[in-house]
Amino acid sequence: MKKILLVATGGTIASKKTESGLTPQISPEELVSFIPDLKDICEVATVQVLNLDSSNMEPKHWSMMVECIRENYDKYDGFVIAHGTDTMAYTAAGLSYMIQNSRKPIVITGSQKPINMDITDAKTNLLDSFIYAADDKSQDVVVVFDGKVIAGTRAKKFRSKSYNAFESIDFPVLAMIQDGQIMRYIPMMPHEEEVAFYTELNSNIFLLKLIPGFQPEMLTYIFSHYDAVIVESFGVGGIPKSISETFYGLCRQYPEKTIIMATQVAHEGSDMTVYEVGHEMKTMCNFLESYDMTLESVIAKTMWMLANNHVNKDNQEDIFYKNINYDVIFGKNRKC
Repeated sequence: MKKILLVATGGTIASKKTESGLTPQISPEELVSFIPDLKDICEVATVQVLNLDSSNMEPKHWSMMVECIRENYDKYDGFVIAHGTDTMAYTAAGLSYMIQNSRKPIVITGSQKPINMDITDAKTNLLDSFIYAADDKSQDVVVVFDGKVIAGTRAKKFRSKSYNAFESIDFPVLAMIQDGQIMRYIPMMPHEEEVAFYTELNSNIFLLKLIPGFQPEMLTYIFSHYDAVIVESFGVGGIPKSISETFYGLCRQYPEKTIIMATQVAHEGSDMTVYEVGHEMKTMCNFLESYDMTLESVIAKTMWMLANNHVNKDNQEDIFYKNINYDVIFGKNRKC
């Protein structure tokens, strides 16, 4: 029987009602006690790494999870992380870059209702997660939620209250779980390299969300204080003429800064070759383009990439466009 470690981090799934609202208070041992069927699936051990509302989750907490998994990697056959839903997609993306080539599954799950409520999605999500983690064909970082198995770099929270809160963005779900059965759609490709753990991140990045009428005065501060600027642009991407002169001037002034163009549109990604505002940028500054990556993955990959330049042999462009846990499909063939 497989041995699975439950890594508890708090979140709604482990919360109880208080006068101040829901607060994480349920221990990992209590979580397991709500699912008696687990005894027929795997042996479960538990550890409490964090006890947070996931709105308080930070990159340093991702490193704590990675350290926990690294310390226990040889002792267990898989891992289930109980996590809040608000930042689950960020954590799933972050861990996808911080734990690479894992032959053992690292499953992240949570719920929209606490597990101790009469009506809750927590029990099903947690049971499904252990079913997936105990299966021989499972590997890498995934989100299991509402019967879907989503690659860690493709998950996004689309609904704030409904049980079907998460979607896989521009990539098929890896599998579905129904009545205890796993129906796989994407076959797992065996890893040729050994598992690699990374705990260092550089979170000194700025996400610049463009809005109509955005004024350029803030750009000087942003470029001078941050190591990377991710521009969440309109549509397929571009820099509006109202800020282009200042923006391109700062790109020339700070050539060491990492500039990444992303899009505010959830599906189908960026393509800076379509419009004049995109073509102009290609001639005016060096930048990376998110293409079909989720914004959560762009942010997490940038943090990982900036902090680990010393261990990555490739240049920044090759690192960013390298496919890790299904994060980017079009970048290799369409890179700037």
